[in-house]
Order: sequence, then structure tokens, then C-alpha cells
Amino acid sequence: MPWRPLFRRLSTPVSRAAPDGAAGLAVPVGEARSAAGGAATIFHRRTPLAGRLGRFARIVVHLVGGLATTAFVFPRVSPRRRQALIARWSRQFLHMLHVEPRYRWHHDGGLAGNVLIVANHVSWLDIMVLNTLRPARFIAKAELRRWPVAGRMFVNVGTLFIDRGKRSDTHSVNRHTVEALSRGDVVAVFPEGTTSDGRGLLKFHSSLLQPIVDAEGYVQPAVIRYRTPDGEHSDVPAYCGGLTFLGSFWQVTGERKLVAELHLLPPLAARGAHRRALSAATSEAIRTVLESAASVPAPGRRAGRRA
Repeated sequence: MPWRPLFRRLSTPVSRAAPDGAAGLAVPVGEARSAAGGAATIFHRRTPLAGRLGRFARIVVHLVGGLATTAFVFPRVSPRRRQALIARWSRQFLHMLHVEPRYRWHHDGGLAGNVLIVANHVSWLDIMVLNTLRPARFIAKAELRRWPVAGRMFVNVGTLFIDRGKRSDTHSVNRHTVEALSRGDVVAVFPEGTTSDGRGLLKFHSSLLQPIVDAEGYVQPAVIRYRTPDGEHSDVPAYCGGLTFLGSFWQVTGERKLVAELHLLPPLAARGAHRRALSAATSEAIRTVLESAASVPAPGRRAGRRA
């Protein structure tokens, strides 16, 4: 059956270990860890089975539609139109899973080009959350290129792939990333190198910030937190413990509603900076927000503006 290879890949746990030069993959690379060193605890809020199956089916159809769009529409439209389509597709994806993105700007500027978004990594949902605000090119492990449907879509949207087994591949990816940034693209990385429970921050791999230093652009620190509609922290989206991707996806479909809170912190100039100093400053800014008790914006608002 054609679906069996897909099921095997999605239901096989992936190792979270990554060499220094291959950290920060855009798609979760394994079980999540607490910033304090322990495994995250997940609490379930059940949705009826029929509702979960319905969400699952809609997402599958949505993925196929996304692949068709990137294959047949993208070659015929402008880069601006592609970004609009990616943002809309990501919003629809989150809506189908009852995930509501809320944005909090900590500065007055938007997201121009030659920007590297640096964010903490909690879930496979992180990519869609970021793309609803500003579609970016992500760095992902090379194995994802071989995934049925999703792998081809990753290629079509301009994902930058890295082979985790080859240290030399890091230099090639960095070079392509610098070229993309210099053209005005926005690139996103997750320097922790694995997912966490979202309560704290793991150590950053500073090598992933070298391209923005070379491109003399700006780092946009971003903080992702998942909450219940009441504003409490939610561990459900975290790619935790021995969960497979399919298990994590099924777990998210069980939630009646989730809030994805995205904080956009003041940007940091990378020109003339050392990547380690830039990494430390970015990490500290993100950690401060994660450890704070900031309230969730009221539904339907983005930093004081209507969504």
C-alpha cells in the first residue's frame, strides 16, 4: 500500500541528537526536553473521536492542496504572491487544528528583508505559527526531503536542507543562507537544536547565527509559547518523550482549542558582531520573556491592533 511508507516514517521516533554544526533544524528532531533537564509532562483535553478524525482528514487534504499549489502555482506567480499564499495556507492549517495565533510586538518596526528570525523550538506547529506572520525560509534536516507529500512541499517553498551527518555541509548551507539573506529574504532558525517543553530555553548553537553576521543584517528574536484559552501554559504541542510525529499530531487534534503566543522582541544588529556574543544576547532576550509571567493578549488583537 502506498500509505505504508508514509506511516512508517511518521510513526518512527527520530533521534534528537545533532552535531554542533547541524543544530537548529526547522522541523522537530526528536523528544523534547525541559530547560531544567527533565522530560516535559503532557496533559490531555479530549476532543470526541469523530472530531479528531475529521481534523486529521482535513489536514491530509490540506497538505495535498498545498503540494499542488507549490508545484503548479508558485512557478507562475511573484515572490510576494507566494508569501501571501504560504501565510494563508499556514493560517488555514492552524485553524483546522483550532490553534489561534496571537502576536505581541515589543518594537514598532515590522519584518523587512535580510532578517534572521531566531526562535525557541517547542513543536512542529512552530513553523506554521511563524509563517502566519511572515513566511520565511527554514533550515531543515536533509531527510525531510524524502518524506512523501510534505518533503516535496518543503523543497518547493525554498527550504534550506542540511545533512546532519556531514559537518562540511554546514559551510555549504551557511553560504546559501548568506546569499538568501543578501537578496532580502527572511530566514528562520531554531538554535536550540531540538524541541523543549516551552517553559525555558536550552543552549544555543551559535554557528547558526554566522550567516546573518556575514550578511550584515538583523536578528529578530522571537518567543513561542503555547497556552490554553484561559492563559495557562500548555504542554500538549510539545514534541515530547517517546512521542512519534504521528502521536504528537494526534495529541494536538485532541485539544478543543490552543493559543500560540508569538512575541517579537527588539531586533539586534548583526553587523560587526561576533556570532557568540550575538547568540548570547538573543538567548538572554528570549529567556527573559519565557521566564516572565506576561499575560496573553485579548482574543482578536495583535499588539493593540485588530487581527
